[in-house]
Amino acid sequence: DLIQKIASLQDTANRKYFPEGIFESYRSNKHWRYRRPDTNVFFTAITVFTINNIKEFLSPKSQLLVENITNKAVLSYQLFKNKDGLNTYNFFRTNPSQHFPHGNILSRFNYFKIPDDIDDTAMIYMTLPHTKEEAKWLQKKLISHSNAFRYQIKNTFPEYRNLKAYSTWFGKDMYIEFDACALSNMIYCQLSYGLELDEYGQDSVTYIQQIILSNQYIEQPFRVAHQYARTPLIMYHVMRLMNKFYIPKLEICRDKLERDILHYLEKEDLRFMDKVLLEISLKSKININKNVVEILNLNDVNTNSPFFIAGLLTAYESPILYKISSSKIFHINWNCEAHQLALVAEWMVATSRKQIDFQQ
Repeated sequence: DLIQKIASLQDTANRKYFPEGIFESYRSNKHWRYRRPDTNVFFTAITVFTINNIKEFLSPKSQLLVENITNKAVLSYQLFKNKDGLNTYNFFRTNPSQHFPHGNILSRFNYFKIPDDIDDTAMIYMTLPHTKEEAKWLQKKLISHSNAFRYQIKNTFPEYRNLKAYSTWFGKDMYIEFDACALSNMIYCQLSYGLELDEYGQDSVTYIQQIILSNQYIEQPFRVAHQYARTPLIMYHVMRLMNKFYIPKLEICRDKLERDILHYLEKEDLRFMDKVLLEISLKSKININKNVVEILNLNDVNTNSPFFIAGLLTAYESPILYKISSSKIFHINWNCEAHQLALVAEWMVATSRKQIDFQQ
């Protein structure tokens, strides 16, 4: 049972590195022969979000497990809350900051200390209920960290430089960055609280629409989503938003997006977890033999597809440095077994698969 396995992973996480309720995740770069346990809230929050989204389709026993997992997880969120007590959240622990923990180099330099961000904040708001007033406060808070409010974005395509879209980061003096996946999550968050999108939210939607219609999300995925950097991940996040909420600006590109996903699914070298993401995105629009037993290799599930990256050179606005920032040599990858299994569970629900046989 996948949900039971996820619950077990939460309970047996190495407490030397991971606080109670937090799932184990690891950051790595194979070019550096680098791998470290990474204490972050992101993978716990997105795992909780994913299993709660499919909760109604699970057995009563699994539904109880989802509730238990959620209750344990949300107790840890306080460790990642804004250092001054504001209702925004950080990827890493705060007070004191523990950025890039359990390592020997990055944690020693304040340069690599990151501010709170819209991605973690959105996921925590969607897994730990906040009041509507708090959601409205967040929407207003986002304005002061949007493009052209204080700073102008440089690391994007010229046609988007005047969009008043949300930046990934809340930091007062942080550079402006657009990330299609993080924007999708924040728009999802606002709509889930029943808020109407203001001009900044609308411009964020325009950005998502245009990177799809222009094919930039296929041709230059790193440039449109620095923290995700791969087309299947962008497809998954945008379609998750579109499958939940009717957004006229995005409906314009639905047919193209679905055709692009179907085309991707035909690739012979498609990673297993990318197949999972894309089939979740299309849901009932693909033909599957639901009686076939899927044989899954746990190595494919756990290690073959980073869900999240950090581009170490994206902060530099020098054109030369930005050009080489897309190289995987300068990327740190994150993996989390619990979240990968949550995606497989979501995939089974979305495609009505009945049987899975895991092999080591």
